[in-house]
Amino acid sequence: MRKYSRNICKCHFFLLPLQGFISRKSKVESRKPPEMNKFINTNHMKRTILLFALAMLIAMPIFAGAKKKAEKDTEHFRYEIECAGNGTQGTYLVKVWSYSKRPKVAAEQCMKNAVHGIIFKGYTGDNGCVAQRPLAPQPGVEMEYEEYFKAFFSDKGEYYKYVSLTGATQEIVKVGKEYKVGIVVSVQKDELRKALEQAGVIRGLGSGF
Repeated sequence: MRKYSRNICKCHFFLLPLQGFISRKSKVESRKPPEMNKFINTNHMKRTILLFALAMLIAMPIFAGAKKKAEKDTEHFRYEIECAGNGTQGTYLVKVWSYSKRPKVAAEQCMKNAVHGIIFKGYTGDNGCVAQRPLAPQPGVEMEYEEYFKAFFSDKGEYYKYVSLTGATQEIVKVGKEYKVGIVVSVQKDELRKALEQAGVIRGLGSGF
């Protein structure tokens, strides 16, 4: 018991200077003019904003890494496209199957893959549909205009203007370690063709050879 009491006394002895310092600092703060207190509060706010900015800078690479991983899951436009019926005038109604380890990522890529398919693949005449050739059937056109299509197919890029969801329920199939997601979308093929013609990627229908 005596040993315990001695330890308390020692701790109290070391804490006395700190208590005195805190007490003196509080008295000094109370005697500071309002202008000085306002200056201190401003500095405190600046430090808070700086710490928040630093936290955001640290978090940005994490979000960028997640996005990069999502793009890697669907790179090389790995998908299947098929006719889903007759669309309205100037549109194609297609069903696109995209692959990813995460169903949500595959579903998001279906719209991009649908436009890519209309431009470079076309589709067969299954389900009572008439087969359609790709808008850009020339071999190597995608590589020739690589920079153009890189910007065109960027996240929510220009491609997004020519495709829309139909409201049909998406289908999800587990295939090995990944998912195959199917969604029906409508592609504005006439407007898409005009955009490609204006960019010089393809020739107009009446331009000949």
